[in-house]
Amino acid sequence: MPNTARNAVSNDIIAASGLNPLKAARETRGYTIEELSLTCGLAVGEIVDIEDGKDADPAKLRRIASALQMPEEELIRVPAAENRPTQQ
Repeated sequence: MPNTARNAVSNDIIAASGLNPLKAARETRGYTIEELSLTCGLAVGEIVDIEDGKDADPAKLRRIASALQMPEEELIRVPAAENRPTQQ
């Protein structure tokens, strides 16, 4: 079972590790892919695809963020407003 004592690790430390943000968050919180799969209801292969950068479905990322008890913004990057095209 996950080591919840490590949940408080700073996300800055996770980002500095150079790992995929999801993989770093999962490992920091003590989850195996199989445990995360059971917790969030996604297949192991779906999680592997997300960690490998082959899938970025926001609905799946929300489920994973909820399972890892982290803000979904940590996994779902929304472009800054200044980078969005304006409608005229």
